[in-house]
Amino acid sequence: MVSGNTQKRSKNKYLSNRKIILASFSSICLLFLLYFAYIIKGMPDLTELENVHPAEATRLYSSDGKVIHELFTHNRIWLAFDQIPQHTIQAALATEDRTFYQHWGIALKRVVKPVIVNLLSMRYKEGFSTITMQVARNLYVKKIGFERNITRKIREILTAIQIERTYSKHEILEMYLNISWFGRGAYGIQSAAQKYFHKDAVDLRPEESALLVALLKGPALYSPIKHHERAIQRRNMVLHNMLVCGYLTSSQYDILKKLPLAVSKEGEPSSTAPYFSEYVRQQLNELQRTIGFNVYEDGLNVYTTLNTTYQAAMDSAIAKQMPVLQESVIRNLKNWKEKEEIPDSIFAEKSRVQIAFVALDHHTGEIKAMVGGRDFSQSKFNRAVQARRQPGSTFKPFVYTAAIDNGYTPADKLLNQPVVLANTDGTRWTPENFDHSFGGLITLREGLRRSINLITTRLILEVGPQVVANYARQLGISTPLAPYPSLAMGSTAVVPLEMVSAFGVFANQGIRVEPVAILRIEDRYGNVVYEHRPQRSEVLNRSTAYIITNMLQDVVNHGTGGSVRWKYNFQAPAAGKTGTTNDYADAWFIGFTPRLTAGVWVGLDDPMLKLGSGQTGAKAALPFWAEFMKNVYNELQIPEDAFTQSPGIIRLNICRDSGKVATEFCPNVIENEVFKSNSHPSETCDLHPGISMKSERFKKIF
Repeated sequence: MVSGNTQKRSKNKYLSNRKIILASFSSICLLFLLYFAYIIKGMPDLTELENVHPAEATRLYSSDGKVIHELFTHNRIWLAFDQIPQHTIQAALATEDRTFYQHWGIALKRVVKPVIVNLLSMRYKEGFSTITMQVARNLYVKKIGFERNITRKIREILTAIQIERTYSKHEILEMYLNISWFGRGAYGIQSAAQKYFHKDAVDLRPEESALLVALLKGPALYSPIKHHERAIQRRNMVLHNMLVCGYLTSSQYDILKKLPLAVSKEGEPSSTAPYFSEYVRQQLNELQRTIGFNVYEDGLNVYTTLNTTYQAAMDSAIAKQMPVLQESVIRNLKNWKEKEEIPDSIFAEKSRVQIAFVALDHHTGEIKAMVGGRDFSQSKFNRAVQARRQPGSTFKPFVYTAAIDNGYTPADKLLNQPVVLANTDGTRWTPENFDHSFGGLITLREGLRRSINLITTRLILEVGPQVVANYARQLGISTPLAPYPSLAMGSTAVVPLEMVSAFGVFANQGIRVEPVAILRIEDRYGNVVYEHRPQRSEVLNRSTAYIITNMLQDVVNHGTGGSVRWKYNFQAPAAGKTGTTNDYADAWFIGFTPRLTAGVWVGLDDPMLKLGSGQTGAKAALPFWAEFMKNVYNELQIPEDAFTQSPGIIRLNICRDSGKVATEFCPNVIENEVFKSNSHPSETCDLHPGISMKSERFKKIF
């Protein structure tokens, strides 16, 4: 009986232990399955592995094919395998994975030692990553994980195996060298070559490739800038690995290990035209929704309108002319500094002359060069497209445009006498000429040539301020324009780019073309995803445009812009207008040739501060324009074409006294004055009936 009970208890205990073991085994299996599911959940799916699209920098190209800027979250420019130097690949293989071509994603021989070390230390101390595993980690770090632990390592291994099944060895090496982090904002070998050596990867030398591969171990730890000696030691170790693997001979190794690092401390050069590049970036942000691409990660190629020769000419003109102007302004502001006790640091900032300079092809609207300030690193504010400043007398051509388009002619006369006008607030406005002079009747041509304020004021009163505002809007000025007589003097603030574009309408025979900076966008595979379509519209009568152009030629040849010719020796056909605001706060010059329109504004960011007495548009702004135009025409050998005369134009000799068609007896003649064929003097002068000094009859009598 006792024996039976004992057997029964033993059997029950056996069954109980078996249940416990089965339950424990089931729990372990469940935990393993859950852990395995957790690992799998954190891995990229097959679709991601088969369609690798790492973040890649967008490149901005000039119209002459040069990279002017890059936009990126990760600064990466993708290179194909055959574009990467062989010694770069050899350095990577010798240092990072010598059995790369023999394994299938994981090198088993390299696993044993790290596993033992990690187990003994009870922490993740030593790795055994192959190049493929590094590719897996770099491509899918967000899914695989950041932490150095066994879970991440298992995910790396499984992902690496799948990558090996999906891609060839060359493709894996290509990915590895294009996605790796080299420090200083550089992802990929091309960006690293540009950052550290200011060259393309294809031009790297063996010792330079060795240094870049050395950085893969730890860009901060082996930084050639911060840890020079450590970087040399690490580079030489890579060179030694190449020697061991047979990629270098002993003599090559001995020579290369003694070479200096020769790394640039400044990083890659700054962009060619930073203000223009930022302008393009802002436009790309707006286009991003339309084209459906990420501007900073999808490796787009953006083809812009900027020409590097034009930009270099603009930068050169500023570098030459700005020191002279800056020195003069500092002298003019010294009294203000001493009176207000302004600290030197604040004075240096406040007295810094700023500039907005834009050049565009008025036929296409393409912006060829742009500067929006003195120093982009100090101020990102682009004065060429974001600033609003009073244009002064550069607004006057719009007044004359409204008049000419409504029946006035360049030979019509107005009285050069003071006027008194009542403002809406009850005060009076009494405009004066720049030199405080006045006189008798003056032709419109003469009024514009000499920039006579009283003539322009009387003209806007006759035409109507609202009509003038409408014409300015029609020509491309979008800022609100107050329709008051003071508009004639440029009392309402405008944007420099719009002013330049509006002047381009005169040069383009009445056709307005919207300014454009982006011509075409391609994805990383060369497919066109956006192409600009020019926005052209006829906004001004062709004959009116030619007459205004002809009058503005007089400004350059014989008027307020005359120093373009006699001082700066720019002799190509040109037209333009100077502009100066009250108390010399703003100075302008906008001008054009048959091929190009450009405009300059100079001033201080604080409009309450002035450039100083005598700093007119002709003195302060015009020199930049003249120097730029001379540089461009000389550098590109642009033909000095004449402006094309409209078919609707006739030329007549006009008697200055009567304003009628001159006869051979008129002593004072305006020769070859331009008129519209349907709006010109038809009567012959009757003030001079005397005998012509040139007639045969006069010669016979005397």
